[in-house]
Amino acid sequence: MADIAATRPRSPLTLARSGGNAGVYLAFVVLLVALGFAAPRFFTFGNLTDVLRQAVPIAVIAFGTTFVIGMRGIDLSVGSTLALSGLVTANLIVLGYPVPLACAGGIAVGAVIGLVNGILITKVGITDFIATMAIMVISRGIVMVYTQGIPIVGASDPAFRMIGQSYAGGVPVPVILTAIVFAIAFYLLYYTRFGRFVLSIGSNPDAARLVGIPTDKVKIAVYVLVGVLSAFAGVLLTSRLEAAMPEAGQGYELDVIAAVVIGGTGLSGGRATLFGTAVGAVLMAVVRNALNLLNVNTFWHQVVIGTIILIAVAADRFSRRQKV
Repeated sequence: MADIAATRPRSPLTLARSGGNAGVYLAFVVLLVALGFAAPRFFTFGNLTDVLRQAVPIAVIAFGTTFVIGMRGIDLSVGSTLALSGLVTANLIVLGYPVPLACAGGIAVGAVIGLVNGILITKVGITDFIATMAIMVISRGIVMVYTQGIPIVGASDPAFRMIGQSYAGGVPVPVILTAIVFAIAFYLLYYTRFGRFVLSIGSNPDAARLVGIPTDKVKIAVYVLVGVLSAFAGVLLTSRLEAAMPEAGQGYELDVIAAVVIGGTGLSGGRATLFGTAVGAVLMAVVRNALNLLNVNTFWHQVVIGTIILIAVAADRFSRRQKV
């Protein structure tokens, strides 16, 4: 019972002030200052807008992944889910289906993938790493088989373009939609029983089960949630590009995990902060943008991202040992 009580989410203000996030905020400020000197173009309005646009897919998926990692799980299929959902959405648009129906179709694909992941993990008993990796490979394979590696172009319906390309009050609509997703996720995690159950399972799955928490149902719901958000990110990206790219979402698994862990959500579960995830997602976009502005060879990008993940995980481990 003590384990369950210990996982009751703290207030959002307390979470924002928690030491677990101080490092990422400091790193973010230092990076921005360094970029101001190394790449003056970084602070132009156009480039900052591009950074926010680039952060949108990672941020949307990362909000869902925060629930997964907070529950002591992992989902490696998010990038492939994005690609497959984007493919379905673009294909329906090209075939002349109404935009709402096409978007709903793409998001439904994400929900089904999340449901399959959840069932494989809870009912079949496959570990989350293996189950989601298998679904990642299968989904990407379906995309490649259908497209033969060729983009699906022609998703240029004006109503569809507005989702990913328009502005409202000078702010890109995808950024506004991301803020709405953040608000919904924030409410779910900090103000509902569902959020408390997620963190309780992450803290101690056995104790959560003993006190009556329907752990299997909660886990399935979490994987469906991240599947839906991955699909929504795919809709946003497809709308922005007006095409479904077969390679869309490749490597997003790394960026998403990095954003979540850097933000202060521990890989060992039981604690999660969406504030930190949001900053982590923007930080990842800033890093990639900075590497491009500084003309760093693209082959080095993954090296940098992997190093960031190692540092973030090591810092998380060190922080938890200091608190013991």
